[in-house]
Amino acid sequence: MKRLWSKFSPVFRRFMISYLIILMIPQIAGYASYKASIEVARTSSIENSLKSLNLGKEIIERNLLQVEAFTRQLAINQDLYRLIADPKPLDSNNVYGVGRMQRSLSMYSSTNDYLSHFFIYIPNYNVIITPTTVFYRPEHYYAANQLEGMTFEEWREHILKKPHLNEIMPLRNYKREIRNNVLVDAPAITFLQSLPLNSFNKPQATIGVMIDEDQMAGLTQNIVEQYGGWTLVTDSEGNIIFSRGIDGAEAERLKDMPADKHDKVTPMGNGRLLISIKSDLNGWNYAAGIPESALMVTADRVKQVTFTFTLATLGLGLLIGLLLAYRNSAPIHRLLSVFREQDIALPGKIRNEYDFLASNITSLITNNHLLETALNEQLPLLRDGFIKRLLTGEFYTTGELEAISSQTGVSLRSSRGFVGIVKVDGYGRPDSGEIIQELSIARLIVRQALIDWDSDVLVTDWGTDQIAFVHSVPGEHEQTEEALGTFEAELQSLIASVYRDYRVSTRIGMSSPYHVWNDIGRSFNEARQALEYAIHIGTDNMVRFEDAVKETEMYYYPIESEQRLLNTLKAGEFEESSRILDQLFSRNFEERELSYDMTQQFIMELKGTFLKVAEPKILLDESLIEQFKSRVAAVLTTDSVTVLQDKFNQLTQDICLDVQRKKSDMHADIMNEIIHYIQTRYDDASLTLYRIAEQIGKPEKYISQLFKEHTGENLSEYVELVRINKAAELLRESKQTVDEIAVQAGYNSAHSFRRAFKRVRGVSPSAFRQIEDNGGRS
Repeated sequence: MKRLWSKFSPVFRRFMISYLIILMIPQIAGYASYKASIEVARTSSIENSLKSLNLGKEIIERNLLQVEAFTRQLAINQDLYRLIADPKPLDSNNVYGVGRMQRSLSMYSSTNDYLSHFFIYIPNYNVIITPTTVFYRPEHYYAANQLEGMTFEEWREHILKKPHLNEIMPLRNYKREIRNNVLVDAPAITFLQSLPLNSFNKPQATIGVMIDEDQMAGLTQNIVEQYGGWTLVTDSEGNIIFSRGIDGAEAERLKDMPADKHDKVTPMGNGRLLISIKSDLNGWNYAAGIPESALMVTADRVKQVTFTFTLATLGLGLLIGLLLAYRNSAPIHRLLSVFREQDIALPGKIRNEYDFLASNITSLITNNHLLETALNEQLPLLRDGFIKRLLTGEFYTTGELEAISSQTGVSLRSSRGFVGIVKVDGYGRPDSGEIIQELSIARLIVRQALIDWDSDVLVTDWGTDQIAFVHSVPGEHEQTEEALGTFEAELQSLIASVYRDYRVSTRIGMSSPYHVWNDIGRSFNEARQALEYAIHIGTDNMVRFEDAVKETEMYYYPIESEQRLLNTLKAGEFEESSRILDQLFSRNFEERELSYDMTQQFIMELKGTFLKVAEPKILLDESLIEQFKSRVAAVLTTDSVTVLQDKFNQLTQDICLDVQRKKSDMHADIMNEIIHYIQTRYDDASLTLYRIAEQIGKPEKYISQLFKEHTGENLSEYVELVRINKAAELLRESKQTVDEIAVQAGYNSAHSFRRAFKRVRGVSPSAFRQIEDNGGRS
């Protein structure tokens, strides 16, 4: 055995001893893996809880923002403004005005669960309006909606008469009437806002929105059901908003927990962890308590897998050790052979082969550094700087790009191509001079190989262990795609030869094609993302940007996209609405891999957006509104993505067509009103665009553009034509003088009338009358 062992090279024996030592401690490795698995399972459960708690927080805050937006929208509501600001009409109760306001409020409660129960107090009439009815005495409303611990007088003084600005009352029970004279306790917070928004003394109206505890707490119910924990939400003053999974006494004890600006996980004792999130929007503190025992379920399964794996390594360890020892010693042994062929002997002071290689490689690196420094002092330094600026997208004009490329001698063959980045593997952290020097040699080898392969490739170092390159290809778009396959195959072969000849291991990230020079910066960022993905998954193969990992956690539906979709639907802009809808489906189902739950939530959010469009101000009649609501409700989250997208696209098309039809009808009515007003008031010399716009109740620019679109002529030209036609009729049928006719036609002076008449009819008024008289006699 000793004789057989002596036949192996010293390098191989050292590697093999190292692997044998590793094989003697598999149990320690298994234990460490088990401990790590516990921590990973625990961390994963905590992250899931944080995500669930944060998702509930975001939805609650979004709904609260919509409640604030609701109050701002009411602040500019003309019906409400007339009720709170205009003098009282003859009808002291103004039944018509109040009733119309109540009917308009009934639509808000269907768009947001948080707006299912609210009221508006109008001191001008001493009435309270709700989405379902009107209380002409506040006492009647309070009798059906009593707040716990507050008398009617206190409620009137502190709620109705006191000014409020986005004020939220802490959680209290209030009596809600579910049917005639049947009241139940319903815990809720109360959002208060005075109108006008800038009222600081005596408000002209007060808006109160009661948000039930169950509507908010249901968003964090998953933590209670999945882990058997509890959730608690308090405001910035420490008042309880809602709680789940704990009784009232425990909630009161926990409500004074200190809040942090960042997500926080701390042990509570009794085998529980406390997770807390503080809202940047309103300072609310969202907290959840999770039993640590619930976090260990996954860890127990991992323990069994780890134990089985540890036993398997005992059997395979020896074989793997032999293979790895040979694989790692072979390149070193080959390098030693090369040095011996060059008559470089092992000096006596060097203890082993590693020191020998290190000394010679260090010498080689030093000489290479001196050569590289000398070269970089000249043109290559400028060339390298130009390539780096090209990669970072610092060129904004083609002229600047061409000017600097000519100065540095860089040839720009084509404006199409690809960007890649190569990372040299096999080295630790570059925290020593020797590692940095070895990395420099490896980079130089890869860089030279790229230049030898294609002299027109633009290559530059990027950091200590990466090389970026730009490869342009001639031809059109289709040829660019075809060239990508050939280019990747040749590059793979080149990197394989570098590894075979020099044992330099690399990873490559490739971008999608660019089609203009100014787009190279974007392609370089894509290449870096592809490289990061290659490192993350641990592959040695080339990775394209299109193969990078897509987001898989949360659905994409920001409030800005929802608002843009709502605005385009209300405006009847079908193309823009379809583009936004297609973008949302692309971001959620092409760029992400949503879970079933996330898909359901996204579709429900999208259905909610479409339900917000179902308003009388947007759709034509109530039957159409109910039909549209039924169609939205018929959209099932279990349908395929293609079916869902088709249904929403069809809804979008129908809404836009209806809005456009409504606009067309409205425009026709306005046009008829404009024409009728001009026909009846043409004799008024002060009849101008401003007067017409004031009569119609629309802006001047709107009136002018609408008239131009429907008639093809300017409004002022039409007014002049009506006046001249009437004047021509008077000239034919009456004996009045030209001056008298000018006044009746709406002109301030006979001179301006004569000029206008000649401009329209081609002759003066006197000549026109003479022609008509001669024609009549003949």
